[in-house]
Amino acid sequence: QVQLVGSGGGLVQAGGSLRLSCSASGRIFSINGMGWYRQVPGKRRELVANIANDGTTNYADSVKGRFTISRDNAKNTVYLQMNSLKPEDTAVYYCNAYSVDSDYDIHDYWGQGTQVTVSS
Repeated sequence: QVQLVGSGGGLVQAGGSLRLSCSASGRIFSINGMGWYRQVPGKRRELVANIANDGTTNYADSVKGRFTISRDNAKNTVYLQMNSLKPEDTAVYYCNAYSVDSDYDIHDYWGQGTQVTVSS
């Protein structure tokens, strides 16, 4: 199993910045990538950004140019720097780690979620 602990959410005005952090522990050798998803009530959880072990990054179109994902392998931690925040970025943000097994099945692990609120 993989355990994830996320932090860094909060309340910020539109145009401001926040940085989310997520630390992994447990079977970290099995992780192929980490990232962040977000969810608002009544909507599906959506990918915000992720980063694979080879450094390849992937962003939702809505955050490209504003958010940057990075990782510190020595600390088993991934960061999401969020700049130029908009009210529509308001959501609960969930840290995610994924592993791909020998059958190419994807296994997802989730952190506890952290609230990000952007006021207009």
